[in-house]
Amino acid sequence: MKHQKQNKFLSAIIAVGLITSFTSCSSDDPVDIVQEGIQKAELTFTEVTGEGVYPHGDHFHGLAGATDGTAQVVTFNAQGEATANGHLHLDAEAVYRIDLKAWDHTGHEVTADIVATEAAAANYKAFLVGGDYILNSNTTDESGAIFQPRETTYGDGTAVTGAGGTGTTGVLSYFGIGHSNAGKSRQITFVLRKLQSGVKEKITRLDWNRSDYAAAFAGENELALNFEIHAEHDH
Repeated sequence: MKHQKQNKFLSAIIAVGLITSFTSCSSDDPVDIVQEGIQKAELTFTEVTGEGVYPHGDHFHGLAGATDGTAQVVTFNAQGEATANGHLHLDAEAVYRIDLKAWDHTGHEVTADIVATEAAAANYKAFLVGGDYILNSNTTDESGAIFQPRETTYGDGTAVTGAGGTGTTGVLSYFGIGHSNAGKSRQITFVLRKLQSGVKEKITRLDWNRSDYAAAFAGENELALNFEIHAEHDH
């Protein structure tokens, strides 16, 4: 009898495990790109210039024809702490392209996987939170901050779609501080969040700096990179 009870107990455990396994593989669940956590990451801030590059509301114009300038790289450990260039000096009037790279415990670069296909990217979105920025859309002279995720194609060559940039992730993005935010150092966190299904399409370009982003957009942070930005005003 004892062996029969043990066998029934083990069978119940196996059954529950199988049900859980099938449930977690549901087509409605987010694609799990990062299996065992991010071990290191980097953000590269490259200043971009051009006659047609300028801020407008919640986005930039002229980025397709921009020219790359000086790049600054901030590196992070597995805990999201900056290990190099953690106090970043940026020109408040400039526009910067931000390139995110992150590696798993095997040394595999996972951010390319996140934007490899539309299905892979479907539930990932970046936020740049903290700093108490005056948003550009809240100014009358285009002098505020903009963070614009802006992938145009996935890794397989398929075009990124979605009105107002809803299809983008922020693995590639553009950032400008604006002179209304100049002269201060601010603690910032770059967040890549894995969202629950159906949430990403609700995120607009005005949501990037929300302090309540975690409560507003259900999911979990894949990474959270902490650093400081000092906004310089050279004019």
